[in-house]
Amino acid sequence: MSLQWRFLFFLHLQFLKFNTLISIPITVTSNPHPKFPCKQPHHSSYPFCNTSLPITTRAQSLVSILTLPEKIQQLSDNVSGIPRLGIPAYEWWSESIHGIATNGPGVSFSGIIPSATSFPQVLLTAASFNRTLWFLIGSAIAVEARAMYNFGQAGLTFWAPNINIFRDPRWGRGQETPGEDPMVASAYAIEFVRGLQGGNWKGGGEISNGFGGKRALRGNEGSDELMVSACCKHLTAYDLDKWGNFSRYSFNAVVSEQDLEDTYQPPFRSCIQQGKASCVMCSYNEVNGVPACASGDLLEQARTEWGFKGYITSDCDAVATVLEYQNYTKSPDDAVADVLKAGVDINCGTYLLRNTLSAIKQGKVKEEEIDRALLNLFSVQLRLGLFDGDPRKGQFGRLGPQDVCTPEHKTLALEAARQGIVLLKNDKKFLPWNKNVVTSLAVIGPLANNASKLGGDYTGVPCTRKSLFDGLQEYINKASYATGCYDVPCDSDAGFDEAVHIAREADFVVIVAGLDLSQETEDHDRDSLLLPGKQSALVSYVAAATRNPVILVLIGGGPLDIAFAQGNPQIASILWVGYPGEAGGKALAEIIFGEFNPGGRLPMTWYPESFTNVPMNDMRMRADPSRGYPGRTYRFYTGKRIYGFGHGLSYSTFSYKFLSAPTTLSLSAPVEDGSTKIILNKVGRRIDYMHIDEMESCSLLKFIVQISVMNHGGMDGSHVVMLFSRGPKVFDGIPETQLIGFDRLHAISYKSTETSISIDPCKHFSSANENGKRILPLGDYILMLGDIEHTVSILTH
Repeated sequence: MSLQWRFLFFLHLQFLKFNTLISIPITVTSNPHPKFPCKQPHHSSYPFCNTSLPITTRAQSLVSILTLPEKIQQLSDNVSGIPRLGIPAYEWWSESIHGIATNGPGVSFSGIIPSATSFPQVLLTAASFNRTLWFLIGSAIAVEARAMYNFGQAGLTFWAPNINIFRDPRWGRGQETPGEDPMVASAYAIEFVRGLQGGNWKGGGEISNGFGGKRALRGNEGSDELMVSACCKHLTAYDLDKWGNFSRYSFNAVVSEQDLEDTYQPPFRSCIQQGKASCVMCSYNEVNGVPACASGDLLEQARTEWGFKGYITSDCDAVATVLEYQNYTKSPDDAVADVLKAGVDINCGTYLLRNTLSAIKQGKVKEEEIDRALLNLFSVQLRLGLFDGDPRKGQFGRLGPQDVCTPEHKTLALEAARQGIVLLKNDKKFLPWNKNVVTSLAVIGPLANNASKLGGDYTGVPCTRKSLFDGLQEYINKASYATGCYDVPCDSDAGFDEAVHIAREADFVVIVAGLDLSQETEDHDRDSLLLPGKQSALVSYVAAATRNPVILVLIGGGPLDIAFAQGNPQIASILWVGYPGEAGGKALAEIIFGEFNPGGRLPMTWYPESFTNVPMNDMRMRADPSRGYPGRTYRFYTGKRIYGFGHGLSYSTFSYKFLSAPTTLSLSAPVEDGSTKIILNKVGRRIDYMHIDEMESCSLLKFIVQISVMNHGGMDGSHVVMLFSRGPKVFDGIPETQLIGFDRLHAISYKSTETSISIDPCKHFSSANENGKRILPLGDYILMLGDIEHTVSILTH
């Protein structure tokens, strides 16, 4: 087992400690703690307090004894208490996409716990392509969330993760997502939700093998218990906030059945089916003319087809937008009726509180529909243990301040930044630097010495605050800093001369450029893919004045057109650090000075500025050459790229071998009962494809690809293996190429390392047709691993 994976498993073991007597004893009675129902002796005898009864029975019992006004009071995120039953108020809205955040009113940093671990923004964490890391981050956040709950500073229902597809590079919230690929977004959703909700680690590989098999973080397999409730958001096709005349509150996303099936919906399906998320949030926008929160077809699909068990919340004030922005209904009562009938259980906001009673009186809403919503809501609260009595006596009762901002969590944040940072360019092996050779360093840029810019949106109060300059300074005795631009918009070049002066005085120069939340954030999309204002001029101006080539470091979540820097020999190395969180400064310095070998890969395509001619409101994924439409994401885009999806360099070079993979898959194999049921579809006289939902032999087609990875460099390296496929084009809309498997492994210098990737052809080789039905084309599939290929043929006999 590699040192890297031993480290991750060490963290894994640390998270177990709250279930043992290792936890530091704390005296909770002298500190604030949450109010809770089912207190003895006056309010503990209700059936809903009886932990021996099934969750559904307890929830139904509670709903049955509420008055109608009390029921309606439960339909907001900020729920009033029910004094006669001893039930306190509760705030449903807390946020934690990359650490406990201040955005939701359910979280406060004003108590005994003043901060929480700030992990890298999701997009950078996704660039690690490391399922184990994603799971452990979710687990660490859950520990800190429970600790803050125990001290009255957070709820237990967190509205994370954001798993919308990063469809357009201008989207201000793309930074919050796992990127543009539905398979990666799905994998991220599964692992993060499992970690956050307290599930078991289900991965294979280094974290389990060699340690006696899989080990549970907490909880029992199949248990309904939740450590924290996770929420898949925002269902669906939400990826435009504010662009031109379009606003998320009124935007109608016109999406084909084909694109819904194979791009927009897979992350949500996986989040529910494999991740077992206990919450889904419906989005602001309309989908094909119907507000997402009023779409019965959309929300019912989650429950009936995907097996969702949990509560559905609207995005904040998304019930009000049904009337006030989208004009979908004629009255507030109709808006309330439409969303409740569609399946919404709770409204972030007060619209249901204010209008539900009127809708009931007019016969537009039945009390039974309210009861259904409450059953879902109370069931999740019961699974969280909120009606089990004093939380200090529960299995998570020992968690407290000593479990927040722990050395293990802070090291995990550092590891996430290390693994996510992407080396985009490294001419003539300019990096890594030898700290004994670099005697003086100049660091330039408005983002270089500002730690508050490293978190991105939905950030809380970090455990520590260090800038990129702080991290680099620790390696160099003589380091100087100049802003160059006074702020990120960089409307003036007044600071250029100072920047050039310190650059000329130093042996080496690092220029930090890019984006912050003034350029990309919620409710604010970009218009341009270029560096803001005069930043490009600053970079070129400084690079031309230095005696040695410079390093360009890029901050931000949105892709950038930096073609000017790609071809500039004075800019020898370029690194993308995203929003790297509280440990970003240290992680960057470790990579620049060779203490960590970079291995991150871009989780999104970087487009040229000309892509801004493509209307952002066009939701089509597939290219349409006849109309000059280039398509979107690496799977369908046909235009020029600045950097492609999956691009990322290392200080080592790697080569691959296919050790084992089939060359032929036959569809004539019998299914388990000995019969065959294969429905073939012909185009002309040829058999070209099969409908997945008509096949009974999918499980028999699964196979494993064994891969050898050789590290030819002098440094050990954490390396991402990405397996792509290209299939036969038997109908319109087949992806140009698509990722079908990935793994992150530790490759020892001058040695080979083996890994395996499981392939399910019905899942990984299939595509959606124009009707949204998944099709498995027959013929040759090219498996692509770096620069080598292997052909697998799917045939009939």
